[in-house]
Amino acid sequence: MVASAKGRLVSVLAVAAALAAVLLYRAPFSKSLGGEGCSLLPHDHFWIASDRVVTLGRVGPAAVEVKGGLINAIAVGDYRSFVLRRPLLDYGDAVIMPGLIDVHAHLDEPGRAEWEGFSTGTRAAAAGGITTLVDMPLNSFPSTVSEETLKMKLEAAQDKLYVDVGFWGGLVPENAFNPSALEGLLNAGVLGLKSFMCPSGINDFPMTNSTHIEEGLVTLAKYKRPLLIHAERIPEAEGDDVQEDELDPRSYMTYLKSRPPSWEEAAIGDLHRAMKDTESGGRSEGAHIHIVHLSDAKTSLELMKDAKRSGASLSIETCPHYLAFSSEEVPDGDTRFKCSPPIRDDTNRENLWKALLDGHIDMLSSDHSPSTPDLKLMEEGNFLRAWGGISSLQFVLPVTWSYGRKYGITLNQLASWWSEKPAKLAGQKNKGAILPGYHADIVVWKPETEFQLDDSHAIYHKHQNISAYLGKQLSGKVLSTFVRGNLVFAEDKHANVACGVPILAK
Repeated sequence: MVASAKGRLVSVLAVAAALAAVLLYRAPFSKSLGGEGCSLLPHDHFWIASDRVVTLGRVGPAAVEVKGGLINAIAVGDYRSFVLRRPLLDYGDAVIMPGLIDVHAHLDEPGRAEWEGFSTGTRAAAAGGITTLVDMPLNSFPSTVSEETLKMKLEAAQDKLYVDVGFWGGLVPENAFNPSALEGLLNAGVLGLKSFMCPSGINDFPMTNSTHIEEGLVTLAKYKRPLLIHAERIPEAEGDDVQEDELDPRSYMTYLKSRPPSWEEAAIGDLHRAMKDTESGGRSEGAHIHIVHLSDAKTSLELMKDAKRSGASLSIETCPHYLAFSSEEVPDGDTRFKCSPPIRDDTNRENLWKALLDGHIDMLSSDHSPSTPDLKLMEEGNFLRAWGGISSLQFVLPVTWSYGRKYGITLNQLASWWSEKPAKLAGQKNKGAILPGYHADIVVWKPETEFQLDDSHAIYHKHQNISAYLGKQLSGKVLSTFVRGNLVFAEDKHANVACGVPILAK
């Protein structure tokens, strides 16, 4: 008995000594964790742990082993015996979940870096818990509509990415009927294509019609990549007896009436044959249609629900600004709220939430679309002439959580809308979840921490004063962001070197 007790004591002491060998970091960390270069952490093999880890379809205590940029193992429950002799970052009761993947952002470079740019845009993304962005092909100059213009975009992004960035190419009339041109763009590595069914506002990115789209889908089917569509079209029979000079351009209702739901309905209606072509046995089987930033939660949504039930390969996104705001609360003259399609009424907002919670809307994206402040015409307040676009990249996680709490959203739903499903759309098989073998793309945040988004808050967008979210009380503070195992953001500090990776399809 004595010998047995002595043996147990030796074992306990050995475990205690091993645990003592663990280099333990507890949040909040000191100002410097000692890392240089790509990471604020001077280790490429370590564990992170908390009482709320979103993994394996559950939320609970766990530790995640990161090794060489990948998730190597997950210890669920009482994980402490698994982390011997390795550095451990203990986040207490903070949430550890997959990094967000934003499939719809305009970073505007090359050509319009004064609007945003890769450096400021990806710094803002990292501060918001976004670990992967997919950059839209327009608002930069030139637009990404060819193999040559994609090369220009890659050159502009070099050494500026704090998170991983993929690229959509553009489907425009000049390449829609030219399979070799589209194949050149797809072979160069774009993750899919994007088209507009109404004027985009960018001269070198003209609108497409349903015939262009149907032809583009035939080429995309060979690559099994998606076509993202801005689905608004001006109905041919639509007219307005009221002259523009008789309207109040500072009134948000004037702008709202200028882009009614019928624009979205007309575009979705035009896509009926294109969606039918993506069904099994269809002309474009293997292609996929993705409708970006849905605003109309009535007829447009019902048409797409019918298409899904019929077997179309179709997905839908909406954006936090359509879920957070309603037309009734947009102040006249406050052009920070202008976007296309527009923010609609409160009933529509409630219907969007219901569709998202019921699974009819598949995912969320920021549609971060900034410009220079002068183009927003904030002093003039003219909604009809101001540049449209919501600046939001850094805020989408707390905004989604803050406005979603009244609907009872869960951490697993957040991970689905912002990580898992966007990863699938973008063809990223090693992203979107905390699982062994996946990239160690992770956000750590405190859902309960409230903050006022005011001048005292560190904002990393190029232009801090053009966001519609300024002045809002939000919940959900990002503590740390890891990209491929690199701690790229922690406690309002970024890594010294931008080591994000350009993502090219193969």
